[in-house]
Amino acid sequence: MSVGEWLITMLIMIIPIVNIVMLFIWGFGSPDKRRNYARASLIWMAISIGLIIIFYGAIFALIISTNSF
Repeated sequence: MSVGEWLITMLIMIIPIVNIVMLFIWGFGSPDKRRNYARASLIWMAISIGLIIIFYGAIFALIISTNSF
C-alpha cells in the first residue's frame, strides 16, 4: 500500500462509528491489503473492552462492599 492509502486509512480510523464498521468490512469482507491490520485492531479492541469491564466491575464491587447500610 502506498503512503496515500495509509493516510486515508488513518483518516477513516479517526471517525468514531465508521472506524468500527470499516474494521469489520476490511477484516471479514473481500480480501484486502488491510485484513491483518483490521483483525489485529478488532482483537485489541476486544481485549481492551474486557479489561475495562473487569476494572469497573472491581471498582463497583469495592464500592458496594464498603458501603454501610
